[in-house]
Amino acid sequence: MQGHTVTTDYHDAPELAALALRLQDDDHTVRRIALLDLADLDGDAHVPLLLAALDDDAAAVRTAAARALEAFESPATVRGLARLLSDGDAGVRAAAAESLAELKLPESARELLPFIGVDDAFVRAAVLRGVRELRVPDSFTPALAALGDADPLVRREAVTVLGYLKHPDAVDALARLAIQDPEPEVRRAAAGALGFAAAPQAILPALLAALSDQAWQVREEAATTLGKLRLRDAAPALIAALGDDWWQVRLRAARSLGRLRNPDALPALIAALDHRIGNLRKEAALALGEIGSPAALPALCEAESDSDPEVRKSVRLALQQIGAQA
Repeated sequence: MQGHTVTTDYHDAPELAALALRLQDDDHTVRRIALLDLADLDGDAHVPLLLAALDDDAAAVRTAAARALEAFESPATVRGLARLLSDGDAGVRAAAAESLAELKLPESARELLPFIGVDDAFVRAAVLRGVRELRVPDSFTPALAALGDADPLVRREAVTVLGYLKHPDAVDALARLAIQDPEPEVRRAAAGALGFAAAPQAILPALLAALSDQAWQVREEAATTLGKLRLRDAAPALIAALGDDWWQVRLRAARSLGRLRNPDALPALIAALDHRIGNLRKEAALALGEIGSPAALPALCEAESDSDPEVRKSVRLALQQIGAQA
C-alpha cells in the first residue's frame, strides 16, 4: 500500500469516505485524481486527508496535495509544506514553495521562520518568499542576515522581505547591495527595495550609481525608484538616461522625469516622441503633460497624428493637462 491511512471517521460524510478509500488505492494515478476531487470540495473537513497525502510515496500525489493545501492555512499545513521544501522531487519542492508563497496569516511566520536556518538554499529562499508579504517584524533579523548569503536567490528574496518591511535599519545594507552585489538580479531588487527610504537624499549616490550599472535591468529599476522618491537632484542623470541603449530604461526615465516635473527634460522628452517604440512615445507624451510647459505644445500637436492609438490617447491627455495648467 503506497497511500497513507487516515483515522478520521467520515461515516457522516459518504463522499469524503469514498475519496478516503480512493486515497488508499495502489495506483498513484487514482490517488492523485482523488486529491483533485478533494480540492473541489467546500469546507475544510477534508484537510486531514490532504495533509496525510504529503507523505505519499508518489511525487505526483505529494505535488497535488501541496497545491491543494494553499487554500487551507494552518500551523499543520505550514509545517507540512515547509517539510516538502526538502523533498527529493523538484516538482514537489516547487509546488510547496508556490503554496507557501500564498500565505496570508502573519502567525504562519512562526511556523516558517525556523526553516530559514537549514543548509538547503532552496528552502531558505522559499521561506523568505513565504514570509515577505506577511510583513512580520520577526523576519527582519533573519532577512538582514540573509543579505550575506552565498546563494544569490536567497539574497534576492531577503531583499524583497526587507522591502516589504520598510525597516529604516535596512536602507544602508540595501544601498550597498544595489551597487556591490555580484549578481545583477540582486542589485536590481535592492534598487527597487530602496523605494521605501524615508530619507531618500542619503541613498541618492547609490541609486545614481545603479543608474549606470552594466545590467540594463538594474538601470531600469534605479530610474523607477528615483522617480518614486521624487529626487529632484536626479534629474540630470535621468535626462541622460533618455539616451540609454535600452528603450526600457528610457521609458522608466521618462516616467520618472514626469514625476519630477523638471522643465530641463523638455528637449529630450520631445525628441522621444519620435522614437520607434510606441510605449516610449506614450511615456514621453505623458511626462510632457506632467511637466505642463506650453513649450511642448507644438511637438504634442504634431504627435496627435501618431500611428499608435495609445500614443494618441496619451498625447490628448498631455494637451489637456497643459491646457488646464495654462
